[in-house]
Amino acid sequence: MYILVKTTEKLRGEVAIPTSKSHTIRGVVIGTLAEGITTLKNPLVSEDTLASVNGCRHLGAKIDTSGIDWTIEGTNGKICRPEEPLNLANSGTSLNLLTGVASLGDFDVILDGDESLRTRPVQPLLDALNQLGAYGISIRGNGRPPVKIKGKIKGGKTEVNGISSQFVSSLLISTPLAEEDTEIRVVNIREVPYIEMTLKWLDERGIVYEKKEDYTYFKIKGKQRYNAFEKTIPADWSSATFFLVAGAITDSDILLKGLDINDVQGDRMVMEYLRKMGADIRIEKDGVRVKGRKLKGVELDLNNTPDALPAMAVCGCFAEGTTRIYNVAHARIKETDRIKVMAEELSRMNGRIEETSDGLIIHHSNLKGNEVNGHYDHRIVMALSLAGLIATGVTRVTTAEAVSVTFPDFIELMAKIGADIKKEG
Repeated sequence: MYILVKTTEKLRGEVAIPTSKSHTIRGVVIGTLAEGITTLKNPLVSEDTLASVNGCRHLGAKIDTSGIDWTIEGTNGKICRPEEPLNLANSGTSLNLLTGVASLGDFDVILDGDESLRTRPVQPLLDALNQLGAYGISIRGNGRPPVKIKGKIKGGKTEVNGISSQFVSSLLISTPLAEEDTEIRVVNIREVPYIEMTLKWLDERGIVYEKKEDYTYFKIKGKQRYNAFEKTIPADWSSATFFLVAGAITDSDILLKGLDINDVQGDRMVMEYLRKMGADIRIEKDGVRVKGRKLKGVELDLNNTPDALPAMAVCGCFAEGTTRIYNVAHARIKETDRIKVMAEELSRMNGRIEETSDGLIIHHSNLKGNEVNGHYDHRIVMALSLAGLIATGVTRVTTAEAVSVTFPDFIELMAKIGADIKKEG
């Protein structure tokens, strides 16, 4: 499938931002480990969240996704032997969190996914779990899925490379159910807000742990349990990023509804990045309003917000002067090498952009419409669609079906506020 985008000068209207993928998956996983029936109110329905549901069902949870709210009859930490490998599609979050969950069983569990997921590194998590008594291997010996893991983890001391916050979150969610206390040392820590999100979930569930303020050390009490709960899933700041940027780079006035300004999601920092560039973004009673105006190039440290890199790269093309995005080398280990891919694809559109080891240098560019490759990466596809709004002529973005991973209604919502955008094929 393709997305066709034509130059769009103005966007007007309101957008209800969909709920959070990261929160939804954590809710599904923790609900699976809980005793009793959990209710997730207004969860995100997308390919990634349904992949987590599929994996948890194979591990013994009874999950009803037929209504607006989802119910989960948990396993009380006693997961079941799956009859087949867990197919986690393109969901790296599901893969990593459920690798930790699988280490709670005394049987083999194989976790796998699509070709994109098979490029994602998971060895640091396997190493950390193995130090706690699990047996986990990369079946192909390359440190990537498919992986096979067998527990039970006992607790003890471990060290994990925090190049992906999901490795840390996986340990934090699974180790409270180990027999003994667990001490976790984190090196090379990245994406701190996602660790904070996991800790907030643990706090709400009453899980006992100690931590250093810089999140490089945790001690988690063993023999704990999760109780069932009811929680409303907040709107997704990562999805909101694309509408914040769309509004900032066009002559627009749009209101984003449903966002929680106080939520721990790191991508709420995109508001500050855009304000630093000169955008008019205001918090109002009914939501977040963004109005377009001239932007200037700035330096942006995206260490805590790697998912914002594709959209902010497009913003850099629009801004006067030069924008430098740095300290975000871990954006290379997402669904694609997002640093490399954004440099290549924006260059196809006449973008003046340079790839560095840990980010991008972007000069003001008069973008021209072209056919560009979305690389089956939802955030790349959506970011290149934004580039099409400010490019002359027509932009055709391939692999547009990838938006269903986190934001199935992206194209429709963009069109609703005036973007000249449509599906093709």
